Amino acid sequence: MARKTPRGIARRGIKASAKPSAAPSEPHKEVKVGGAKNGSTRLVPTTKAPRYYPAEDTPAPKPRKTGKTVQALRPTLSPGTVVILLAGRFRGKRAVFLKQLDSGLLLITGPYKINGVPLRRVSQAYVIATSTKVDLSGVNVDAKVNDAYFGKDKSKEKRSAEEEFFSEGKPKAKEAYPEAKASDQKSVDAAVLGAVKKTEHLAKYLKASWGLSKGQYPHQITF
Repeated sequence: MARKTPRGIARRGIKASAKPSAAPSEPHKEVKVGGAKNGSTRLVPTTKAPRYYPAEDTPAPKPRKTGKTVQALRPTLSPGTVVILLAGRFRGKRAVFLKQLDSGLLLITGPYKINGVPLRRVSQAYVIATSTKVDLSGVNVDAKVNDAYFGKDKSKEKRSAEEEFFSEGKPKAKEAYPEAKASDQKSVDAAVLGAVKKTEHLAKYLKASWGLSKGQYPHQITF
């Protein structure tokens, strides 16, 4: 026995009474008008304009850029330039710019023996480039000091919620600084310190912290 189709529904699930899609109409149509001086015809828009408009214009969303772009290095920055850090733990300290990493961040060092600033990455948006430079012609930074070098070690075990609860709020024990990174710091600083000692008073300049006094404005200072 053949299965009956419900009333008003076609076999493929579309209503039998559905209207076919209308063909795209033209923006204007010709309409006859009366009056001897008005002409016989007039062009009228097919769709009427809305009577009300929004009080404020709604801006169209801008398309987002999907690819990552590396920020270009400022012309005032070159290997050996002494920079002033403006943010972070070492703000107000001076450091020596070594090279730009693949991510666009700057690789800097204090050196650590002079002002306590270690090898670290920093955005060039948070540094002031000075006119003082250190000759780094004989300094070679190892290729392994890259963005992955500063990444966190994911192999470390995390404490569970139960362990944190029974620790009674005690802080985590400080882990020893990796010996490999400490040796890398010493090797880089040894080369930079040799270049710093060639210029008189440069070590004292790097050790001194920077700040603004009352009535001083950064845009009026020549660095």
